[in-house]
Amino acid sequence: MPLRTNTARTIGLIAGVVLLILAMGCSIVYGYTGTTWRTAWDAYQSFNGSNEHLIIREARMPRALIASAVGSSLAIAGVLMQALTKNPLASPGLLGINAGAGLLIVIAMSILSISSMTSLAWIAFLGAALAAAVVFMLGSAGREGLTPMKLTLAGAAIAALANSLTQGVLLSNETRIQDVLYWLAGSIEGRKLDVLLPVLPYLGAAWIVALLISSQINVLMMGDDVAVGLGQRTAAIKLIAAVVVVFLAGGSVAVAGPIGFIGIIVPHLVRFMAGVDHRWVIPYAGVFGALLLVLADTLARFIIMPQEVPVGVMTAFIGTPFFIYIARRGFKASS
Repeated sequence: MPLRTNTARTIGLIAGVVLLILAMGCSIVYGYTGTTWRTAWDAYQSFNGSNEHLIIREARMPRALIASAVGSSLAIAGVLMQALTKNPLASPGLLGINAGAGLLIVIAMSILSISSMTSLAWIAFLGAALAAAVVFMLGSAGREGLTPMKLTLAGAAIAALANSLTQGVLLSNETRIQDVLYWLAGSIEGRKLDVLLPVLPYLGAAWIVALLISSQINVLMMGDDVAVGLGQRTAAIKLIAAVVVVFLAGGSVAVAGPIGFIGIIVPHLVRFMAGVDHRWVIPYAGVFGALLLVLADTLARFIIMPQEVPVGVMTAFIGTPFFIYIARRGFKASS
């Protein structure tokens, strides 16, 4: 049942934040190495250098923060992409943006031996931007212009091409194939804060800009003609939103690899909860996108313990049935 008043939406958002904090706490406490909530507290209040304290401070806390930042970014990117394209299946993964960012990062890591996180972040932004531009051009070709179906097909084609090229690059340089393949599966295992910190300013700026343009996105959803009639500079808003998507998707890929389905699942869930007003949808997506990825990462530790399932596999397992449901519903609505 959607929350119909601003008071109810505020309460719902606060509840989401509380759930996110609890989920991050579970992510910090639970895993292959058994720890307790008291141990987690003591790791920061009275650090003693023990193995448990080191795991909490050096592995699990950074991991929870990275999952939150990446999940939030992918969910907000999905909201903006679905609003811009009017396509309920639009997401950074489905439209090839993640694949474009991943391709350039693999080239940088495997062939150019680039390891600087700052450099990789900008390479990911470039790859995401190039993929988005190509998908938009292909989706806009023809007399009928940009349509959701053409955009989806163009995105699938670019994603397939980028993934094929990525595999070709890996086969031509097998020295780092193990590390790169695990990263391509989408994983935050073993990630440190120094992986997130160089990218965090760009992600933070993109979150803020997304909130600032939320009212303009509402107007844009009424249609270009209506938006222009109301005095909106639609081209500028679309460009700003596209740049935000590039930074959110590119930064997420640089940190954790191409993690799919967050950008599809969360926007639909939060619109069900908060309605269609993007002034609420965007913050809801940020909170619940973070919550979903943190929970998925925590569950991934227990599937094949003592090993871990890459979190990208977990999100695919969760998201595939939802994707099929949305695709079938969209097909029936258009027929």
